[in-house]
Amino acid sequence: MSDELNDKSSDRLNTASEDKAAEQANPVPKKESVLRRMYHWTLAWAEHPQASYALFFVALIESSVFPIPPDILLLALALGQPKSAIKFAAITTAGSTVGAALGYAIGMFLLASIGQPIIEFYGLTSQYAQAGDWFAEYGVAIVLIAGFSPIPFKVITIAAGAFGLGFIPFILAALVSRGARFFLEGALLQWGGPKLREFVEQYFEWITIGATLLVVLGFVVIGMLG
Repeated sequence: MSDELNDKSSDRLNTASEDKAAEQANPVPKKESVLRRMYHWTLAWAEHPQASYALFFVALIESSVFPIPPDILLLALALGQPKSAIKFAAITTAGSTVGAALGYAIGMFLLASIGQPIIEFYGLTSQYAQAGDWFAEYGVAIVLIAGFSPIPFKVITIAAGAFGLGFIPFILAALVSRGARFFLEGALLQWGGPKLREFVEQYFEWITIGATLLVVLGFVVIGMLG
């Protein structure tokens, strides 16, 4: 009887040890945040045959509702095909400009049903309330600054429509600022070619952290303006 008990006890210990070893070998992945899942979803399109269409779409929705900047996908595509970097920059600019028009339309016609929930989601209600004063004092200069900088562009596009900024000056400013930003990135990526790709692959984690900090900085800056 004593031997049987020892054998059973030994079996339980062995099973527990095996289970623990299995957990260590195959740890349960931590649940990712919504923002991180969106980031991975965006980056995954770089390997897709329809990546150019995805780039246009991501640039479009980023200007009105989506939090992940299209620069991430532009970077991945241009590093993979440096000779097409300018083409990718053009696609990104076109998508972002169409998205700016969409954001403007949301602010003008769908503020209560769509625009306001977006503003509230990003916690920028008080800053949005000041947007009318910004446009009154600085006009389209705000669009030029926001389009080139890390300031969340969707807030500006929605506010421009809601506060009645002239559409033609608005869309031209969006085209110029977004184009300047994306074509500058495209030119650098085309010029850098394989050497730049090696650098990015070596320091990718730091570059990702830097890009994230710039996005956060954009929210901080727009918060200080409020």
